[in-house]
Amino acid sequence: MAKPFASSADMTEKKETLEVLADGVYALTAEGDPNVGAVEGEDFIVCIEARATPAAARDWLAQLRQHTQKPVRYLVLTHYHAVRVLGASAFDAQDIIMSDATAALVEERGEQDWASEFGRMPRLFKQPEEIPGLTRPTITFADHHVIELGGDRGRLELQFCGRGHTEGDIAVWHEKSGTLFAGDLVEAQAALYTGDAFHFDWASDTLDRVKAFQAEHLVGGRGAVANGRAQVDAAVEQTREFLNGMIEHVGAAHKRGGTLKDAFEATHAALAPKFGHWPIFEHCLPFNVQRLWDEFDGIERPRIWTMERDREVWDQLQG
Repeated sequence: MAKPFASSADMTEKKETLEVLADGVYALTAEGDPNVGAVEGEDFIVCIEARATPAAARDWLAQLRQHTQKPVRYLVLTHYHAVRVLGASAFDAQDIIMSDATAALVEERGEQDWASEFGRMPRLFKQPEEIPGLTRPTITFADHHVIELGGDRGRLELQFCGRGHTEGDIAVWHEKSGTLFAGDLVEAQAALYTGDAFHFDWASDTLDRVKAFQAEHLVGGRGAVANGRAQVDAAVEQTREFLNGMIEHVGAAHKRGGTLKDAFEATHAALAPKFGHWPIFEHCLPFNVQRLWDEFDGIERPRIWTMERDREVWDQLQG
């Protein structure tokens, strides 16, 4: 019997947990659904990630408003994927911040990604009719941007750490509390999505730069918050292990002249015992293997995912 497409059959609501990591530093996790966060400035808030729709974003803001009534001055988006950005209008932020590379990706493939992710993960798109259109930034930067929080609240450093989950991922660092919002560059016991990734960069220099922050709290893209250096380092190295496992097994199939299906089956067999119980493992792996296979074929930049291409790859590998 064929597996249901991606996460289309996953309609179970996840339990949300709001954690106060330090004074004015917040993270909302949801059992493997996309994480969001916020940091208070002296008289404003910086929100990190936007969720898939304005309605979903309002649910998060309602929880945040139990702790602070400050206005949202900045909305920081770590990368371009639809489930991270399309809820932006709910925040009424004065500025929306992305990396230059992410802003370019929104223009290049934002519409296709929106349709693709809606098809893959419909449950996350609460009241999708409210989405006003693509989310575009008002501030962009190449490698590094600083937000001064005012008073004694320190600063946020927005840092491009190298190509990884996408071409333009940034991390958000609050040195005062030792908190790193890593976006989907790190997942804490949640499967990686690598369909738009640069596997070799990500598994090496990019994760090295993320680890070099020496964070005390790490909020990944999905999964629980990692607290304490041991948990933080473990989350980074679990991410690296997942990537290296894919590289090893897809690479071996490619080198011996196997097929894409051979690569998928070998990778699934190797990774499932350790990672198969993690959220969205079955959903992600076909798209991950296809992208990595393309890299071994010498295709430098990820091909654009469309609804049609999603189904074609799924049917070929998970059908």
